[in-house]
Amino acid sequence: MSDLLIDDKTLLNSIPDGLKLPLLEAYNEIQKNYRESRWEPSELNGGKLCEIIYTIIKGYADGRYPARPSKPRNMVLACQNMENEDASLPRSIRIQIPRLIMALYEIRNNRGVGHICCDVNPNHMDVIAVLYMSKWLMSELVRIFHNVDTVLASEIIDSIVERKFSLVWEVNGVKRILDESLTMKDKTLILLYHSKNYVNESDLIGWLEHSNPSVLRRDVLRKLHKDKFIEFDKVKHILHLSPKGIRYVEESIQLEM
Repeated sequence: MSDLLIDDKTLLNSIPDGLKLPLLEAYNEIQKNYRESRWEPSELNGGKLCEIIYTIIKGYADGRYPARPSKPRNMVLACQNMENEDASLPRSIRIQIPRLIMALYEIRNNRGVGHICCDVNPNHMDVIAVLYMSKWLMSELVRIFHNVDTVLASEIIDSIVERKFSLVWEVNGVKRILDESLTMKDKTLILLYHSKNYVNESDLIGWLEHSNPSVLRRDVLRKLHKDKFIEFDKVKHILHLSPKGIRYVEESIQLEM
């Protein structure tokens, strides 16, 4: 990543834990709900993230942070008022972050997420917007608070999620499971979980270094498909991890080494 050491203890360490910990929790919940295709919780957590980030940037501007996040009475007006803060503050704190908060909060309030009166139901398109706006906001906080460039800030935010997958080592596009004591079932599910998308059967076999692909299909892949842990498309030879498989990995396998 860089010679700059930013780990769990130093990440955003100038922000009080009463704000930092809820911030990281809300962001990770957005990521988790997205992986599980739970659109409405992802979008609702986008609203929570907005409230926490607004509290942080207002505390930054005021020179003192509150003990915990709070929701302004009128989020749009509160964000607009940030433009009247001291012009010596970073432009992102005064203008760019508040304006993106308003856009993200609009999805939470008026796209069928928090209320039943709206004309759009929770959907993948909106959640993609929530996901990437959230990542931008988080990366921008890292850029400002750690005084790093945008590339490194983005890598650091990716590591918040990727750090959960420390059982997997990836090099030159090849993934390896570092704990050889795991069963082939668990190795398969972890690799699919790590990939966040479909995986080609041939890639998986190569990552697992299984000596007999036919045996892997018979004893592992077909059983996981039957038990609804994965969707194994035998025509296209691709595999998807199901929500049941995601829950199994997150609840039954110790991901951190």
